[in-house]
Amino acid sequence: MNTTIQNVHSSIERTFRQEGGRVRATLISTLGDFELAEDVLQEAFLAALEHWSLDGVPDNPAAWLLTTARRKAIDRLRRTGVLERKQAMLQSLAELEQQGSDVASIEPESFPDERLKLMFTCCHPALNLEARVALTLHTLGGLTTAEIASAFLVSETTMAQRLVRAKRKIRAAGIPYVVPVAERLGERLDGVLVVLYLIFNEGYTASMGNTLMRHDLCAEAIRLCRALIALLSDEPSLQVEPEVMGLLALMLLHDSRRDARINAQGEMIVLEEQDRSLWDKAGIAEGTAMLECALHMHRPGSYQIQAAIAALHAQATSPAETDWLQIAMLYSELVKIHHSLVVRLNWAAAVAMASEPARGLEMLDELDATGDLKKYHLFHSTRADLFRRAGNWQASAEAYQQALRLAQNNVERTFLNRRLAEVQAKQAKM
Repeated sequence: MNTTIQNVHSSIERTFRQEGGRVRATLISTLGDFELAEDVLQEAFLAALEHWSLDGVPDNPAAWLLTTARRKAIDRLRRTGVLERKQAMLQSLAELEQQGSDVASIEPESFPDERLKLMFTCCHPALNLEARVALTLHTLGGLTTAEIASAFLVSETTMAQRLVRAKRKIRAAGIPYVVPVAERLGERLDGVLVVLYLIFNEGYTASMGNTLMRHDLCAEAIRLCRALIALLSDEPSLQVEPEVMGLLALMLLHDSRRDARINAQGEMIVLEEQDRSLWDKAGIAEGTAMLECALHMHRPGSYQIQAAIAALHAQATSPAETDWLQIAMLYSELVKIHHSLVVRLNWAAAVAMASEPARGLEMLDELDATGDLKKYHLFHSTRADLFRRAGNWQASAEAYQQALRLAQNNVERTFLNRRLAEVQAKQAKM
């Protein structure tokens, strides 16, 4: 591959990564059809390979791609037998084509950024949660079907079918490409934040597989959250909600520990054993500043509280300096807002660290009585850890064995096996 072709490929890859979501969102908004938009965008990228090699990379690659994709859409509509039904769309495209016929004259900011509309469309409550996550990753995160299938641990064919069904449901239901009006924003924004939160969590601790983290998913969630803040800021009728900033702060603070969570052998390192010099200080500073901005708006929420907990961990220069009492108090407030059993599990662990293992075990016994956490491996690994700290080696070993029966991530399983061996060795010495 010669230097010119290499430069073209690099330019196309860079444009896809930086501007692909913006161009795709604009096309989907104009065409009202996910599949058509993605087909013509793919054709535009293929055309770029040919034309940019001959004519050079244009000054505004994104505008070139948008204009070319629109022309491809016009050609497709004219060739199909649905011309009459698509006449209004074709007329609109023709007008846009006339306005932007000279791509060299198009300024980088001359076409609207439709990503905010598309984000709310992908996260519409008419779609199930899995479809919302997958569609957001595909259309806004730019992840391929194969990459998303890997994240969900399903085949590429299965994921492709799910994406097609989600897109067709949007089209059939007439779900609009709009930002909700102010009075409806809250309920829809919550759904968007849940999707971004789930994407980040799956990247931070993969539910299955041979790696603890999916850095690409973490990065995409952070990027999309940044885009959401920027797009809300640019919308005159809207304002950035403190919970959006709280979520970004939470992601940044957790992500700042990524380099310390795995050792050179690929083994998991728990928080208290991490080398804190490896934590990303710039990420901590940005996350803390973002949290402070959110808190100054005096509208606390669950993401802000979780970010405050993460900030306390980040501020501790050693495990002994961790302010567990304040963390436990924050969890007690979080439980009032977010009633999930997982939050109560984390609260129990924090209380144990702030006082003594026995108190945390009492709270876990109360949770165990519901039976809803019996199939959750982290419930059993938390019990195992508290029994370990209390010196009850037999109970700890039994709990670690139960956690191992349920854990599906191989990195976590390796860690649990190591802990199990440690407590069994202690038990053998008794």
